[in-house]
Amino acid sequence: MDRTKLKNQVKKFEEHLIVECGLGKVTVNGYCRTLSIALRRMRKFRPDESDIKKFMLWMYEKEYSYSHIVNTSLSLEHYAKYKGTPIKLGRPRKPRQVVQDILSESEVTRLIQATKTIREKAIICLLAYSGIRNGELCGLKLKDVNLGDNFITILGGKNRKDRRVNIAAECTTTLIEYLALYKRDQDSFLFTTLKCNNPLSSGDLRKLVRTVAKRAKIGRRVFPHLFRHSLATNLLNRGASLIMIKNQLGHVFIESTMIYATSMPFRTRSEYDFFKPAYM
Repeated sequence: MDRTKLKNQVKKFEEHLIVECGLGKVTVNGYCRTLSIALRRMRKFRPDESDIKKFMLWMYEKEYSYSHIVNTSLSLEHYAKYKGTPIKLGRPRKPRQVVQDILSESEVTRLIQATKTIREKAIICLLAYSGIRNGELCGLKLKDVNLGDNFITILGGKNRKDRRVNIAAECTTTLIEYLALYKRDQDSFLFTTLKCNNPLSSGDLRKLVRTVAKRAKIGRRVFPHLFRHSLATNLLNRGASLIMIKNQLGHVFIESTMIYATSMPFRTRSEYDFFKPAYM
């Protein structure tokens, strides 16, 4: 398959999603990425209904994740409609989510201690203390960071939602040290690549996190979003309310935050033991 032609097709589709569908940047990027994979697999720029259904069946047989299947279904539906051949695909039943693999407080401490530069330390601290998403960190500008009141502002996050996110004073101190060495204008990105001073990409961030995790000898896969799960779980362990965690993470629905509570039966047991009536 011609890569240049594929790139052009995906670019035109991207413009369609933004201008005609009004979708957000994160959603558009996800749809374009999954479409590119699907078109390469089908080896067609204009697959028909039969091609798409065969591809989706292949995904089910390979047991791809729920989110991957749903996102691919949505992107292919949008693409088919864009090409004038609309199609409607089914959705798998959403599984009950359980957060199992998180970083303990001691493991996060090890990761911070394993950083070699103030830049690495600033990035790891911001991920750990804020719980913001990969793309949100990459898109941060200096003007979005309030070093006086210990919070950052996320503009146009998931679902185009703006929100204020708290950070610890220790994280602010690290950011101040970082900015003393890496001068930034108010409209400049907070973090950029070292060689070309380009905005940090999601891939750059994942690579940095993997490098630090290997250095810290964590012993399992560590990725930026894991800090988000870990912050929520560690806050809950310390007694934070679900509403506070919901606001910190920027969840639209409390149900999204509830997965952390339902994934921690020992927290429920501990809370019961604390509040149980004194019958005897």
